Amino acid sequence: MPAAFAPVLPSRYDREPAPGAGIRIKSDTLPGLESVCAVDEGSVWLHDALLGPHSADIVRYLGLARSTGGPVLDLGSGAGRLAVPFARHGFAVEAVDRDASALERLEGWARRIGPHVAGLVVTHRADLTELRLEGSYRLALLAGAMVTAVPPARRPELLREVASHLETGGALALDYTAHQLPGLIAEPRRTWAFQVPRFDGIDEWVVARQVFDLPSMSERITYYTARTGKLSTERVVLTTDKWIVDPERLAAELHSAGLHIEGRRRHRIDDRTESVLLVCRTDD
Repeated sequence: MPAAFAPVLPSRYDREPAPGAGIRIKSDTLPGLESVCAVDEGSVWLHDALLGPHSADIVRYLGLARSTGGPVLDLGSGAGRLAVPFARHGFAVEAVDRDASALERLEGWARRIGPHVAGLVVTHRADLTELRLEGSYRLALLAGAMVTAVPPARRPELLREVASHLETGGALALDYTAHQLPGLIAEPRRTWAFQVPRFDGIDEWVVARQVFDLPSMSERITYYTARTGKLSTERVVLTTDKWIVDPERLAAELHSAGLHIEGRRRHRIDDRTESVLLVCRTDD
């Protein structure tokens, strides 16, 4: 492993990881950070880097919004990766996230662009597992694999809540990473090492450990981060827990909520995983 990665080896945090399949250095297949514990302001750059591979979905979701119209519901909006560009294109957006600091960043970004954008964005702080909506929408988004951050036992209730607030002919669009079972069995532990792009004078390196648990159909990713400035180095450990999506179970839950899958798009990530985008319509 290159010497540059040495400062962030997990062993430096006094917690040696279990044996894995070695270190991968490939930025386009990094595991995502949809649901993270111990979020701090310094992790903003890491969040942005991990969401980077999802950035192309803005074009697809905007295209869908042009066919459905607004208002748009952005579930798990974070700091406005989708909500603010949607507002810039003239769509009224309700952004929902459980992280107050992320919503503050979203609102600040919208205000900096101008009142014509800020006036189109409404924020709503809520956990998706306890979501209660009041408005009606033409398009709802669970983008950036946010559906994998919702426990399977709570997912049907979320889908019913969203579907009940979609206008006639409205759509729910969501994406997730689909894992092939043989690949998970053969390699349940995976490791990535990468540098976080930053433009504030801080040098940040990360080792990410991804562990799949097949009995519970879940995964945990631990990010061991070292941020080095001119005078000191800060080490931070972040974790995110997600759920492995069973496509057949998800399809049944969507149907039970009164939605039918109108379109499905697959993008191969590697020989064992692919990204799946679903567009679901209300049953008229």
